[in-house]
Amino acid sequence: MSAFAFETITVPEHLHGYPGVAYGGYVAGLLAGRATAKTVRVDFRRPVPTETPVRLAGTPEGGCELTDGELPLAVATPAAPLETDAPGAPSWEQAVAAAEAYRAAPPEGQVDCFGCGLDRTPATGLRLHCGAVPGRELVATAWTPGRELAGADGLLPDELVWGALDCPGNAAGRLLDGRPAGAVTASLTARLLRPVPVGEGLVSYSWLLTSSGRKYTVGTALATASGEPCAVGEALWVQPRG
Repeated sequence: MSAFAFETITVPEHLHGYPGVAYGGYVAGLLAGRATAKTVRVDFRRPVPTETPVRLAGTPEGGCELTDGELPLAVATPAAPLETDAPGAPSWEQAVAAAEAYRAAPPEGQVDCFGCGLDRTPATGLRLHCGAVPGRELVATAWTPGRELAGADGLLPDELVWGALDCPGNAAGRLLDGRPAGAVTASLTARLLRPVPVGEGLVSYSWLLTSSGRKYTVGTALATASGEPCAVGEALWVQPRG
């Protein structure tokens, strides 16, 4: 996107994380798709509202920014390649078991999130129900995106691939680091590695990198059911004050 070009976008309400707030991974993917780099970092300045027209414009650095009037909401910038190597993906069977364990005893504070809402279907959400994987310091889920989520090319749109790297970080904080509900994505850096099909099994997983005060960082990844990497990311999560 040219630094002088802009467009107006509106995120539909069903694509929310918390009620009235656009799903962070989706927003990050929209911005990253307009940036001129393979690895992109998206920093969130304020919650992005749903059902509200906001302005998306290019920046001189080859990134783009999202604003609501004069208020900055999020900015995407080209980033250096991620230095953290992703651990190998759990097996499909391990990811299925982790997801089933999560659904059987979900943590308190679950909301109707496009990414991890329990009442979403494969056609209306990503169903990223990440549970702990026994014997490994990571969380994972097995999921199959519905064909209704496909783009015109029949593949999972890039913004939904980015979405698959978002909610697993929340689960890593809660299940591996004892974090309470309510944390938000402060930044998400990612690189997409290959096209992602719909209607086929995928494994999203996350692991803890650092933890200090109200902040923690995680690595996240998406793979096919057979373990082939599709995308890798790193995210900073922050717990609200009070």
